[in-house]
Amino acid sequence: MMTPTLRLDIVSAEKQIFSGEAEMVFATGEMGELGIAPGHAPLVTSLKPGNIRVILANQQEDIFYVSSGLLEVQPFIVTVLADTALRANDIDEAAALAAKEEAERKLSNRISDVDFAKATAELAEALAQIRTIQKLRKSAR
Repeated sequence: MMTPTLRLDIVSAEKQIFSGEAEMVFATGEMGELGIAPGHAPLVTSLKPGNIRVILANQQEDIFYVSSGLLEVQPFIVTVLADTALRANDIDEAAALAAKEEAERKLSNRISDVDFAKATAELAEALAQIRTIQKLRKSAR
């Protein structure tokens, strides 16, 4: 008997990043970590900077980074509409680390609330990219 799957589409503002069948999808929503299996109740939530982990129909795991966006769940269809989405393999670790250091520097030299909010958002994105790279390394072992 075949395990039921759901259709997953991950789309960024620039292009489609992934389209295929998955057994399970994990994402970081506004209220925390979500695990979505086939037959999940419909929902729409905003996404925080973080990773989307996908267990494919062949039991392989695929990991993606999203900066923010929307997650729409139907019983057998999951759609991720992200501002920025990258396969974990495509993240530039050196650039993410540099962005983290720059955001931390801006936070320590805080001038205004606007600068603070922007630097906090930049730091969250850089840390999410770094966590995505680390998760990819762990799953490759």
